[in-house]
Amino acid sequence: MAAAKAKIEARAAQRHEHEKAAFDDKTKQRQAKERDSGKKPGGRPPKPPVPGARADDQINLTDEESRIMPLSGGGFEQCYNAQAAVDAATMLVTLAAVTQATNDKQQVVPALEAFDALAKRAPELGVPTTLVADCGFCSEHNAKACQAQGIEPMLALSRQEHHPHWSDRFSEPAPLPGQATAMQAMVHRLKTQAGRTIYALRKQTVEPVFGIIKSVMGFRQFSLRGLRKVTGEWTLVCLAWNVKRMAVLRLKTG
Repeated sequence: MAAAKAKIEARAAQRHEHEKAAFDDKTKQRQAKERDSGKKPGGRPPKPPVPGARADDQINLTDEESRIMPLSGGGFEQCYNAQAAVDAATMLVTLAAVTQATNDKQQVVPALEAFDALAKRAPELGVPTTLVADCGFCSEHNAKACQAQGIEPMLALSRQEHHPHWSDRFSEPAPLPGQATAMQAMVHRLKTQAGRTIYALRKQTVEPVFGIIKSVMGFRQFSLRGLRKVTGEWTLVCLAWNVKRMAVLRLKTG
């Protein structure tokens, strides 16, 4: 029990670091919005995170490296967060990873570092030019990190409406200010017709890969325990998907 309590406290400290970083990022965005508009932003300001363990913090004694995570359809589950980067042209998985974090915001920088290392090992594969991801990956820090590596960030700010007005599909935003930040430039690109077209590729690129892996290949849960073993299992699943996909690509080009 003492060892479990110590691990819960260590996780709480790590969580506080991530929450503090997210709080600082939101605060900076509000300050920048207030500075640009000259008006106080609407809504409640973000609350600073409280350090220390919480009454509902838990640890799984069967697989202590797994985490309790919220599900998209509601509820919670003891699991890992599987990540995959997919090439838009071929639908091949170019990067596979597993994390214990429930928040995807912390996964962009490690992905950029992995892409950089892959380009050095295998330059013939080329380098990514655009990173398209949903709102779970969006932050000013991630936009700056992509820009610093020469990659155009296309990170959604919020969930998109399923049935927007027809005129919104043909509208263009006002010209971008000269001294725009990386975040402002990304927001402007996402509002343009060209940017919306690029972001729309996410729905037909990475979403089908996860859907086929779950529904066609039948992989819905990990069989192993521990982050290292689970990462290896997910890597094998993504390799199996790539083999399956390359067979389709060979028939198309044959």
